[in-house]
Amino acid sequence: MEVSIKPEILTSLGPLPITNSLITTYIIIAAILIVAFRGLRKLKEIPGRFQVIQEAIVETWIGLCDATGGMNTRRFFPFVTTLFIFILLSNWFGLIPGISALGLNTLHEGKETFIPLLRATTTDLNTTLALAIVSVIYIQMEGIKSLGIKLHIKKYLKNPLKNPIDTFVGFLELISEFTKVLSLSFRLFGNVFAGEVLLIVVTSLIPLLAPIPFLALELFVGFIQAFVFAMLTLVFASMATTSHESTGGESHN
Repeated sequence: MEVSIKPEILTSLGPLPITNSLITTYIIIAAILIVAFRGLRKLKEIPGRFQVIQEAIVETWIGLCDATGGMNTRRFFPFVTTLFIFILLSNWFGLIPGISALGLNTLHEGKETFIPLLRATTTDLNTTLALAIVSVIYIQMEGIKSLGIKLHIKKYLKNPLKNPIDTFVGFLELISEFTKVLSLSFRLFGNVFAGEVLLIVVTSLIPLLAPIPFLALELFVGFIQAFVFAMLTLVFASMATTSHESTGGESHN
């Protein structure tokens, strides 16, 4: 049994390596697009049972986001929801029975090695790091859009002669923007990758009934990690669109 932290390279397209996690990413994106288009085409004024269930889930999710993100939630809702759905499906993909068994036996350094064709997207640190970077860039863009670039930058860069404490606090907030990338990416990667390794170990030792409780646990962990990532993005975006200037009382939206 061999577990690789790095995604396995299956082939290459010019200078671009094609990994098993990249193929999974395209599969998940295609699935989301197909379901979204089919769902929109079948909307009816008098909803059927499936549409009622969909609307109930969406309304519950909107209510939860409203309670978390405040007045600007509807503005962040499309981005945050897309993040949640993509991460959730990515987390759960590796839990599909038989997925890890699909692969090729290849010779590597004179030794036969099994390379899986598909790998959960969020078990690739490159993917979770990219998601975190996109999330932080989105947060900064929303902050600039709401407050204006000058007021947004003033949250981080303040005159040290006027108030040294505020300057130090602003510097810490600037550093925190970089630590958000590490926090979001490594939390997601660590939890999902560790869960899949646990399932592989348990399945190799006792392949029949023993993995079932762990599988249920990983389904829950996958949901929680997607939820935490999405909600943290929502909270950070809401904070970024709020000015620290308590005296102006101006709206820059």
